Amino acid sequence: MCGNNMSAPLPAIVPAARKATAAVIFLHGLGDTGHGWAEAFGGIRIPHIKYICPHAPSMPVTLNMRMSMPSWFDIYGLSPEAEEDEAGIKRASDNIKAMIDQEVKNGIPSHRIILGGFSQGGALSLYTALTTQQKLAGVVALSCWLPLRNAFPQASAIGVNKDVPVLQCHGDADPLVPLSFGSRTAEKLKTLLAPDNVTFKSYSGLPHSACPEEMVDIKRFIEKHLPAVSDE
Repeated sequence: MCGNNMSAPLPAIVPAARKATAAVIFLHGLGDTGHGWAEAFGGIRIPHIKYICPHAPSMPVTLNMRMSMPSWFDIYGLSPEAEEDEAGIKRASDNIKAMIDQEVKNGIPSHRIILGGFSQGGALSLYTALTTQQKLAGVVALSCWLPLRNAFPQASAIGVNKDVPVLQCHGDADPLVPLSFGSRTAEKLKTLLAPDNVTFKSYSGLPHSACPEEMVDIKRFIEKHLPAVSDE
């Protein structure tokens, strides 16, 4: 299970159309599964890339009256000042790092892996990219925020992903994770990473979801940072 919680099923995978020489690991949002995102990536697939969309384990979520649902970590509130599940975020991040290690064992080096996610999954992808010792090809962070932001820069794994390209996308009509959270996150990332490598895009009228224009931007980002290699 790549170090993931045993209560979570195996990831939804869109296999490469030929030999996989690169991978995208994409983490869904709260209460969701990886299936919808696997379908979305199936629609923009690139032949040499494998897309891995893991499912979060089910757990009680404080924000939703302790109802049990797929969640990478507990969420106590959605305001910038809300308390955060530090232990849960770190545990979830360790599981994602183990998943990356598994792909490396499968023959795809970490610098040929893009990590990404939507909402809670995007938050986890940002935190993982900033704290891992694994050099990544890029990060795709959709409609999200940086968890435990006050732990940085001290928590950063300095140097490894200092130059990692980040594509951050956010709808300007998002009622759950407001656009201001995204833009503030982008400003914070520019203090931690090479600022020219952090791209923040907003989408007019888009609520807390994705849209075709955004998926086209994601495909372009993946094509740029995970190009085909000559021996394919």
